[in-house]
Amino acid sequence: MPIGNINHVNMAINKHGDHLVKKNILIVYAHPEPTSLTRQLVDVTAETLSAAGHTVVHSDLYEMKWKAVFDADDFPMRDNPERLSFIMESGHAYASGHQTPDVIAEQQKLLAADAVILQFPLWWYGVPAILKGWIERVYAFGFAYGYQNGSNEFRFGEGILKGKRALVNVQAGGPAADYGPRGINGPIEQLLFPLTHGALFYPGMDVLPTHAVYGAGHVSTAEEVEAIKAAWRVRLAGLFSDTPIPFRSQNGGDFPDRHTMADHVSPGQTGLVAHFADPVGA
Repeated sequence: MPIGNINHVNMAINKHGDHLVKKNILIVYAHPEPTSLTRQLVDVTAETLSAAGHTVVHSDLYEMKWKAVFDADDFPMRDNPERLSFIMESGHAYASGHQTPDVIAEQQKLLAADAVILQFPLWWYGVPAILKGWIERVYAFGFAYGYQNGSNEFRFGEGILKGKRALVNVQAGGPAADYGPRGINGPIEQLLFPLTHGALFYPGMDVLPTHAVYGAGHVSTAEEVEAIKAAWRVRLAGLFSDTPIPFRSQNGGDFPDRHTMADHVSPGQTGLVAHFADPVGA
Protein backbone atom coordinates (compact mmCIF):
# COMPACT_ATOMS: atom_id res chain seq x y z
CA MET A 1 0.00 0.00 0.00
CA PRO A 2 1.41 3.45 -0.89
CA ILE A 3 2.45 5.70 1.99
CA GLY A 4 -0.33 8.14 1.20
CA ASN A 5 -2.93 5.40 1.56
CA ILE A 6 -1.43 4.24 4.87
CA ASN A 7 -1.67 7.77 6.23
CA HIS A 8 -5.27 8.00 5.04
CA VAL A 9 -6.11 4.76 6.86
CA ASN A 10 -4.37 5.97 10.03
CA MET A 11 -6.35 9.21 9.98
CA ALA A 12 -9.56 7.24 9.53
CA ILE A 13 -8.73 5.06 12.52
CA ASN A 14 -8.07 7.80 15.01
CA LYS A 15 -10.14 10.73 13.79
CA HIS A 16 -13.29 11.49 15.75
CA GLY A 17 -14.88 14.74 14.66
CA ASP A 18 -12.02 17.24 14.67
CA HIS A 19 -10.09 15.49 17.43
CA LEU A 20 -7.68 12.60 17.47
CA VAL A 21 -8.73 10.04 20.07
CA LYS A 22 -6.16 7.58 21.37
CA LYS A 23 -7.45 4.16 22.31
CA ASN A 24 -6.13 1.04 24.01
CA ILE A 25 -6.16 -2.04 21.77
CA LEU A 26 -5.65 -5.63 22.91
CA ILE A 27 -4.55 -8.12 20.25
CA VAL A 28 -5.04 -11.76 21.21
CA TYR A 29 -3.54 -14.14 18.68
CA ALA A 30 -2.83 -17.80 18.25
CA HIS A 31 -0.36 -19.22 15.76
CA PRO A 32 2.84 -21.09 16.56
CA GLU A 33 4.70 -20.09 13.37
CA PRO A 34 6.21 -16.55 13.37
CA THR A 35 6.29 -16.39 9.54
CA SER A 36 2.65 -17.45 9.10
CA LEU A 37 0.10 -15.24 7.39
CA THR A 38 -1.70 -14.88 10.71
CA ARG A 39 1.43 -13.54 12.40
CA GLN A 40 2.13 -11.22 9.48
CA LEU A 41 -1.36 -9.76 9.86
CA VAL A 42 -0.78 -9.35 13.59
CA ASP A 43 2.25 -7.23 12.71
CA VAL A 44 0.08 -5.17 10.35
CA THR A 45 -2.44 -4.66 13.16
CA ALA A 46 0.20 -3.46 15.61
CA GLU A 47 1.99 -1.24 13.09
CA THR A 48 -1.18 0.35 11.73
CA LEU A 49 -2.81 1.06 15.09
CA SER A 50 0.43 2.25 16.72
CA ALA A 51 1.06 4.59 13.80
CA ALA A 52 -2.42 6.00 14.38
CA GLY A 53 -1.42 6.91 17.94
CA HIS A 54 -3.12 4.09 19.77
CA THR A 55 -1.63 1.95 22.53
CA VAL A 56 -1.34 -1.68 21.47
CA VAL A 57 -1.03 -4.56 23.94
CA HIS A 58 -0.26 -8.14 22.85
CA SER A 59 -1.35 -11.53 24.10
CA ASP A 60 0.72 -13.91 21.97
CA LEU A 61 -0.65 -17.15 23.35
CA TYR A 62 1.98 -19.49 21.92
CA GLU A 63 4.86 -17.21 22.90
CA MET A 64 3.36 -16.93 26.38
CA LYS A 65 3.04 -20.73 26.51
CA TRP A 66 -0.49 -20.16 27.68
CA LYS A 67 -1.95 -23.00 29.74
CA ALA A 68 -4.88 -24.07 27.61
CA VAL A 69 -6.42 -26.69 29.90
CA PHE A 70 -8.91 -25.42 32.47
CA ASP A 71 -8.47 -27.72 35.47
CA ALA A 72 -7.96 -27.89 39.24
CA ASP A 73 -4.59 -26.15 38.97
CA ASP A 74 -6.47 -22.93 38.23
CA PHE A 75 -7.73 -22.89 41.82
CA PRO A 76 -4.78 -22.83 44.25
CA MET A 77 -7.09 -21.98 47.17
CA ARG A 78 -10.08 -24.29 46.84
CA ASP A 79 -13.40 -23.49 48.43
CA ASN A 80 -14.34 -27.16 48.36
CA PRO A 81 -11.33 -29.53 48.20
CA GLU A 82 -13.59 -32.58 48.08
CA ARG A 83 -15.32 -31.99 44.75
CA LEU A 84 -14.33 -29.71 41.86
CA SER A 85 -17.13 -27.43 40.69
CA PHE A 86 -15.73 -25.10 38.06
CA ILE A 87 -18.41 -22.44 38.54
CA MET A 88 -18.13 -22.44 42.32
CA GLU A 89 -14.32 -22.47 42.37
CA SER A 90 -14.04 -19.90 39.58
CA GLY A 91 -16.35 -17.55 41.43
CA HIS A 92 -14.55 -18.12 44.71
CA ALA A 93 -11.11 -17.52 43.18
CA TYR A 94 -12.28 -14.34 41.43
CA ALA A 95 -14.08 -12.90 44.45
CA SER A 96 -11.32 -13.76 46.93
CA GLY A 97 -8.39 -12.62 44.78
CA HIS A 98 -6.93 -16.12 44.51
CA GLN A 99 -6.86 -16.50 40.75
CA THR A 100 -3.61 -17.49 39.09
CA PRO A 101 -1.39 -14.53 38.03
CA ASP A 102 -1.68 -15.26 34.30
CA VAL A 103 -5.49 -15.10 34.43
CA ILE A 104 -5.45 -11.87 36.46
CA ALA A 105 -3.09 -10.27 33.93
CA GLU A 106 -5.37 -11.11 30.99
CA GLN A 107 -8.46 -9.85 32.80
CA GLN A 108 -6.70 -6.56 33.45
CA LYS A 109 -5.80 -6.28 29.76
CA LEU A 110 -9.44 -6.81 28.82
CA LEU A 111 -10.69 -4.20 31.29
CA ALA A 112 -8.16 -1.63 30.03
CA ALA A 113 -8.93 -2.21 26.34
CA ASP A 114 -11.24 -0.09 24.23
CA ALA A 115 -11.16 -2.75 21.53
CA VAL A 116 -10.14 -6.41 21.36
CA ILE A 117 -8.86 -7.98 18.14
CA LEU A 118 -8.65 -11.77 17.86
CA GLN A 119 -6.42 -13.19 15.11
CA PHE A 120 -6.12 -16.92 14.40
CA PRO A 121 -6.39 -19.65 11.77
CA LEU A 122 -9.61 -21.61 11.44
CA TRP A 123 -8.86 -25.12 12.72
CA TRP A 124 -11.61 -27.72 12.46
CA TYR A 125 -14.31 -25.08 12.12
CA GLY A 126 -13.29 -23.19 15.23
CA VAL A 127 -10.56 -21.44 17.13
CA PRO A 128 -7.27 -23.16 18.03
CA ALA A 129 -7.43 -24.99 21.36
CA ILE A 130 -5.03 -22.54 22.98
CA LEU A 131 -7.40 -19.64 22.24
CA LYS A 132 -10.41 -21.60 23.47
CA GLY A 133 -8.43 -22.25 26.65
CA TRP A 134 -7.72 -18.54 27.01
CA ILE A 135 -11.45 -17.84 26.96
CA GLU A 136 -12.30 -20.66 29.37
CA ARG A 137 -9.71 -19.64 31.96
CA VAL A 138 -9.94 -15.84 31.71
CA TYR A 139 -13.75 -15.66 31.63
CA ALA A 140 -14.21 -16.29 35.35
CA PHE A 141 -17.55 -16.52 37.11
CA GLY A 142 -18.34 -13.04 38.39
CA PHE A 143 -16.19 -11.53 35.67
CA ALA A 144 -17.54 -12.55 32.24
CA TYR A 145 -20.59 -14.49 33.43
CA GLY A 146 -22.61 -14.25 36.60
CA TYR A 147 -21.65 -10.58 36.45
CA GLN A 148 -22.66 -8.36 39.41
CA ASN A 149 -25.19 -10.63 41.07
CA GLY A 150 -24.31 -14.18 40.05
CA SER A 151 -27.36 -14.45 37.79
CA ASN A 152 -27.84 -14.35 34.02
CA GLU A 153 -29.29 -10.83 34.18
CA PHE A 154 -26.31 -9.07 32.61
CA ARG A 155 -25.35 -10.92 29.44
CA PHE A 156 -25.74 -10.80 25.65
CA GLY A 157 -25.15 -7.10 25.16
CA GLU A 158 -24.49 -6.25 28.77
CA GLY A 159 -21.77 -7.19 31.18
CA ILE A 160 -18.31 -6.24 32.34
CA LEU A 161 -17.01 -5.60 28.79
CA LYS A 162 -19.92 -3.44 27.62
CA GLY A 163 -18.80 -0.43 25.59
CA LYS A 164 -15.78 -2.19 24.10
CA ARG A 165 -15.45 -3.28 20.49
CA ALA A 166 -14.36 -6.67 19.18
CA LEU A 167 -13.06 -7.63 15.75
CA VAL A 168 -12.24 -11.16 14.62
CA ASN A 169 -9.66 -11.81 11.89
CA VAL A 170 -9.65 -15.47 10.85
CA GLN A 171 -7.57 -17.23 8.19
CA ALA A 172 -9.50 -20.03 6.49
CA GLY A 173 -7.82 -22.59 4.27
CA GLY A 174 -10.73 -23.15 1.89
CA PRO A 175 -11.90 -20.82 -0.89
CA ALA A 176 -14.60 -18.23 -0.34
CA ALA A 177 -17.14 -20.39 -2.20
CA ASP A 178 -16.92 -23.01 0.57
CA TYR A 179 -18.18 -20.40 3.05
CA GLY A 180 -20.92 -18.87 0.90
CA PRO A 181 -24.63 -18.94 1.75
CA ARG A 182 -24.88 -22.45 0.30
CA GLY A 183 -21.21 -23.37 0.61
CA ILE A 184 -20.18 -26.78 1.84
CA ASN A 185 -18.58 -25.44 5.05
CA GLY A 186 -21.35 -22.99 5.94
CA PRO A 187 -21.13 -19.19 6.34
CA ILE A 188 -18.20 -18.03 8.44
CA GLU A 189 -20.43 -15.87 10.65
CA GLN A 190 -22.47 -18.94 11.57
CA LEU A 191 -19.40 -21.13 12.12
CA LEU A 192 -17.98 -18.54 14.50
CA PHE A 193 -21.28 -17.81 16.27
CA PRO A 194 -20.04 -19.47 19.50
CA LEU A 195 -17.13 -17.02 19.49
CA THR A 196 -18.75 -13.79 18.28
CA HIS A 197 -22.12 -14.15 19.98
CA GLY A 198 -21.15 -16.54 22.77
CA ALA A 199 -17.78 -15.23 23.95
CA LEU A 200 -17.65 -11.61 22.77
CA PHE A 201 -21.24 -10.33 22.72
CA TYR A 202 -22.17 -12.31 25.86
CA PRO A 203 -20.08 -10.11 28.23
CA GLY A 204 -21.19 -6.96 26.44
CA MET A 205 -18.84 -6.18 23.56
CA ASP A 206 -20.00 -4.68 20.26
CA VAL A 207 -18.83 -7.27 17.74
CA LEU A 208 -17.92 -6.17 14.22
CA PRO A 209 -18.50 -8.39 11.18
CA THR A 210 -15.77 -11.00 10.90
CA HIS A 211 -12.84 -10.30 8.61
CA ALA A 212 -11.99 -13.61 6.96
CA VAL A 213 -9.09 -14.38 4.65
CA TYR A 214 -10.14 -17.27 2.43
CA GLY A 215 -7.77 -19.63 0.67
CA ALA A 216 -5.08 -18.74 3.20
CA GLY A 217 -3.36 -22.08 2.72
CA HIS A 218 -2.83 -21.36 -0.98
CA VAL A 219 -1.37 -17.86 -0.84
CA SER A 220 1.94 -18.14 -2.71
CA THR A 221 3.04 -14.74 -3.99
CA ALA A 222 4.19 -11.51 -2.39
CA GLU A 223 1.52 -9.67 -4.36
CA GLU A 224 -1.21 -11.82 -2.83
CA VAL A 225 0.15 -11.22 0.66
CA GLU A 226 0.28 -7.46 0.10
CA ALA A 227 -3.31 -7.43 -1.16
CA ILE A 228 -4.44 -9.30 1.95
CA LYS A 229 -2.56 -6.85 4.16
CA ALA A 230 -4.06 -3.86 2.35
CA ALA A 231 -7.59 -5.20 2.81
CA TRP A 232 -6.90 -5.73 6.52
CA ARG A 233 -5.65 -2.15 6.90
CA VAL A 234 -8.95 -0.96 5.44
CA ARG A 235 -10.89 -3.00 8.00
CA LEU A 236 -8.76 -1.59 10.81
CA ALA A 237 -9.73 1.89 9.66
CA GLY A 238 -13.31 1.14 10.68
CA LEU A 239 -12.51 -0.35 14.07
CA PHE A 240 -14.35 2.43 15.90
CA SER A 241 -16.81 3.45 13.18
CA ASP A 242 -18.10 0.31 11.44
CA THR A 243 -21.56 -0.97 12.37
CA PRO A 244 -21.49 -4.00 14.70
CA ILE A 245 -23.25 -7.28 13.97
CA PRO A 246 -26.92 -6.66 14.94
CA PHE A 247 -27.17 -9.37 17.58
CA ARG A 248 -30.34 -9.22 19.63
CA SER A 249 -29.67 -8.07 23.19
CA GLN A 250 -31.09 -10.10 26.03
CA ASN A 251 -32.60 -7.13 27.84
CA GLY A 252 -33.86 -5.16 24.85
CA GLY A 253 -37.32 -6.75 24.86
CA ASP A 254 -36.80 -9.61 22.42
CA PHE A 255 -36.35 -12.15 25.25
CA PRO A 256 -39.01 -11.26 27.85
CA ASP A 257 -38.08 -14.13 30.17
CA ARG A 258 -34.33 -13.91 29.37
CA HIS A 259 -34.50 -17.34 27.76
CA THR A 260 -36.85 -17.59 24.77
CA MET A 261 -37.44 -15.14 21.93
CA ALA A 262 -40.88 -13.52 21.94
CA ASP A 263 -43.35 -14.84 19.38
CA HIS A 264 -43.56 -11.53 17.52
CA VAL A 265 -39.77 -11.38 17.00
CA SER A 266 -38.58 -12.89 13.70
CA PRO A 267 -41.79 -14.92 13.26
CA GLY A 268 -41.16 -18.15 11.42
CA GLN A 269 -37.38 -17.96 11.86
CA THR A 270 -35.44 -20.35 14.03
CA GLY A 271 -31.81 -21.17 14.66
CA LEU A 272 -28.89 -18.80 14.36
CA VAL A 273 -30.41 -16.41 11.81
CA ALA A 274 -33.16 -15.46 14.27
CA HIS A 275 -30.51 -13.95 16.56
CA PHE A 276 -29.59 -11.26 14.04
CA ALA A 277 -31.89 -8.25 14.44
CA ASP A 278 -33.50 -6.77 11.36
CA PRO A 279 -31.43 -3.92 9.92
CA VAL A 280 -32.67 -0.44 10.82
CA GLY A 281 -34.93 0.87 8.09
CA ALA A 282 -35.31 -2.52 6.42
